[in-house]
Amino acid sequence: MDGVKAVDEVEAETGPRAGKTRLWDAAGGGQGVLVAIGILALTRAGQLLMIWWLGGATAEPRSIRERLLIWDGGWFLRVAMDGYPQGYTYDANGTLQGSELAFFPVYPMLIRAGAALGIEPSTAALAVAWLASIGAAIALHLLGTSLYGKRAGWALVAICCSAPASVVLSMAYSESIYIALVAGMLVAAHRRVWWAAGLLGLATALSRPTGAAAAIALAVAALLAVRESRKQAWRPLTAAAVALAGVPLFLGWVAWRVGEPSAWFKIQTAGWGTSFDFGSSTLDFLRTTLRTGDGWIPMSVALILLVALAAAGVALAQKPWLPLAVYGVIAMILVYGQAGFYHSKPRLLLPVLLTLLPAVVAASRARPRVAVLSIVAWALFGLWYGAYLVTVWPFTL
Repeated sequence: MDGVKAVDEVEAETGPRAGKTRLWDAAGGGQGVLVAIGILALTRAGQLLMIWWLGGATAEPRSIRERLLIWDGGWFLRVAMDGYPQGYTYDANGTLQGSELAFFPVYPMLIRAGAALGIEPSTAALAVAWLASIGAAIALHLLGTSLYGKRAGWALVAICCSAPASVVLSMAYSESIYIALVAGMLVAAHRRVWWAAGLLGLATALSRPTGAAAAIALAVAALLAVRESRKQAWRPLTAAAVALAGVPLFLGWVAWRVGEPSAWFKIQTAGWGTSFDFGSSTLDFLRTTLRTGDGWIPMSVALILLVALAAAGVALAQKPWLPLAVYGVIAMILVYGQAGFYHSKPRLLLPVLLTLLPAVVAASRARPRVAVLSIVAWALFGLWYGAYLVTVWPFTL
């Protein structure tokens, strides 16, 4: 279904004033937003229960709070409270190490703001992530409703927030705020609210490296708007320029702080083995895993990668709104094209959104009972899978 046509249908139902665009026109009313938040709350509560249940059977007892603060959470907290280091970090043997300079600044800044209000830093980290997940649910609902109708908005919230790596929406990770920002940016661009699109695009680009894909998508939306009407073309073009500046600004700042143009990339490679190798590491992982079947987690990650590729192909065949398609394709190239921890790839795919569209469209067109049962089955597996990763699985997400 064409995205613009869907908005016209929603506007016919909600009746916004002709010629006036607002971010909330496609929200399906306050009740629709409350339903989206309720869906999020169910997924979060269900997953916390699963973490508690699975965590009780492990040899290393940890509280739910401790499990939500592990791995990248520690890095974000150090950035928030201690700031970025002045240069490269080395171990005792003089080997370059990963450092806080690899982490983009929006989430740590919000943690620091919470701590400045007197909130304990780790509590502030979780509070920001949880509040951002509410924002993500609202933005996802707006996006799905804008493109395909109200039922699709709810389906997008349910499917995204119960995906296999959605446990990070409850953790001290930046995914919740990134999804809120990128989905909000896409909604603003689709509704032609350019001032909001530009600000959200800049914040998205300063949240994660894949914010570069979001900025390019906003540029595509701006060019489409200019092609349709050159009246006040400076608005969409300015919004795109602001968003496009985000990632280069941070990478340039890291380069200036360290004194080397490629500093950020060297830190990523030294700390996490992350480098762009045009997908050769991903292909090697898939080939080795599918041949040997060594462990069910590697096998499940391989299947997730293959299913996501197939879903993206189906989504593109359905001709989604072009900026969303551009964002999804570039984001997937960045995920599949880089070397790094294979078990982090499902988490990195979570904000792509393009891979979720076929299921979202199918759920919006199916009978309500069929759609609900299908999404519940998906959620039971996805929420359990994420809980397993932070309790039983010993490696980082």
